[in-house]
Amino acid sequence: MLRRFRYLIFLSLLVFSLIALGSPALSQAQSQLPYWTEAAPPTIARQELYPEVLDGKIYVAGGFLSQNPGFTDHFESYDPVNNAWAQLRSLPEARHHITLSAVRGLLYGVGGFTGGFPDWRAQPTMFIYDPASNTWTGGIDLPAARAEAISAVVNDKIYLIGGRVRATDDARLFNDHIDSVRNEVFDPTIDRWATLADAPTARNSAASAVIAGKIYVVGGRNFVRNADGTTQQVNVPNLEVYDPQLDRWETRSPMPQAQGGLAATALNGKLYVFGGEQWVPEQKVFAESWVYDPETDAWKALPPLPTPRHGLGASTIGNRIFVFGGGTKTGGDAATTIHEVLILPT
Repeated sequence: MLRRFRYLIFLSLLVFSLIALGSPALSQAQSQLPYWTEAAPPTIARQELYPEVLDGKIYVAGGFLSQNPGFTDHFESYDPVNNAWAQLRSLPEARHHITLSAVRGLLYGVGGFTGGFPDWRAQPTMFIYDPASNTWTGGIDLPAARAEAISAVVNDKIYLIGGRVRATDDARLFNDHIDSVRNEVFDPTIDRWATLADAPTARNSAASAVIAGKIYVVGGRNFVRNADGTTQQVNVPNLEVYDPQLDRWETRSPMPQAQGGLAATALNGKLYVFGGEQWVPEQKVFAESWVYDPETDAWKALPPLPTPRHGLGASTIGNRIFVFGGGTKTGGDAATTIHEVLILPT
């Protein structure tokens, strides 16, 4: 009995020491596994978000609200230091599926749709935001109206790839648009758009991130017209990489699962993707999350999103990936203010 009592005292002292001093073994085990936590919710619920990071803050413009035709001009930023959102000067005009790109201290909002479903109409406009003055000004229009594209910045130039364009000049409905392989670049120093090599896959609702000066475009879906006149949105798993220096595309290993309306970001030379939705063969919203390593051309599963959703935003600051907003059901309903953070090893 005395021996057992002494053993229990020894264990108690050992546990106390580990808590007080920190156990390298426990810390190492914890650091090997990413985990999810929560952060302050955005000020409004919305989806179809294309966020951008500028000077350590995350900016989100426009979006789609749950009540059709509820698209918005709302514009806000998130400060991870204070874990707080701040409402800023509204977009000059309400948009959903508008991209944001940061170049030399300014934010460029490009394209997007106006209207509630099915009256979506792609727009060619560019809005430029100056954080110093909290003001918007007009920029140079796109060569062709476009929405649901991806945007990426390399060497202070804005690349806009894929998305949906008007099938005719008077297109006024969602079905009046077609998926595009367009790849265009905007140079803010000369205020000019230029056309580059087409993407291999025409798609909408893809996601992207820049790694080592190359643009990784992943997932999304094809808008398919069937012989009987019906239409379908079919997800694609494709991963394609664009090298702006060579104006050349390369096809890499596809996602393990085709997810459209997903979010993507980069951290430590790897591509991270989250969520999305599927329309066929059955409707569903994804919680699945993945990481892709360009060095091995291989995908691995991450801890799934605590809350499955699509049309969400994802941004990286430090060793944290902030995943916010989106819809918890397929389509334009059920927008949310959920804000979840994936903590990764430093």
